[in-house]
Amino acid sequence: MEILDRITKLEERFARLEKRQLKLEERQLKLEERIAKLEERQLELEEKFAKLEERFLAIEEEVRETRRVLSAIAHRYGVLTESAFREAMRYVVEKALGVARISRLTLRDNEGLVYGCPAEIEVDMIIKDDVHILIEVKSRVSRSDIAELHRIGLLYEKQHKVKPRLIMVGGLIDLNAWDVARELGVEIIPAIKEP
Repeated sequence: MEILDRITKLEERFARLEKRQLKLEERQLKLEERIAKLEERQLELEEKFAKLEERFLAIEEEVRETRRVLSAIAHRYGVLTESAFREAMRYVVEKALGVARISRLTLRDNEGLVYGCPAEIEVDMIIKDDVHILIEVKSRVSRSDIAELHRIGLLYEKQHKVKPRLIMVGGLIDLNAWDVARELGVEIIPAIKEP
């Protein structure tokens, strides 16, 4: 009888273990369902995040463009001064060209090459990797500004025996300034896109 009692107890234990196993399997199925739902939610959230990121980038670009337009309007109606614009663009040019500092150079034009009479000429200058760069920053660029920078470049070349690269950074650039710049070899970097 003792053996029968043991067998009965073992069968009862086995039955309880089977019940536990069934409960564990049910829990595992529920967990797997929850995990599947969480994965679906995660994918939905990732898609929503990607759409939000696209919207954010579009808004960011619109803000940039709005700033450009407002700057253009401000320049057009004289809200920003030439000196304030010059300082802002000097910072941008220094960062864009990767130089520590733009220096201000004064040239003495005894022959009147630039203005037709003797004068002292000031221009921003960078020497980077043996390339001499003369930079003029204007809130509004006309063809006469391009011609003036070209003549300053000729004066610099005559005095320093080095042909400089000429760069005009401008807020608003007159249409005819582009043609003159191409003809005279002056690079124009527009700081503001025309609306």
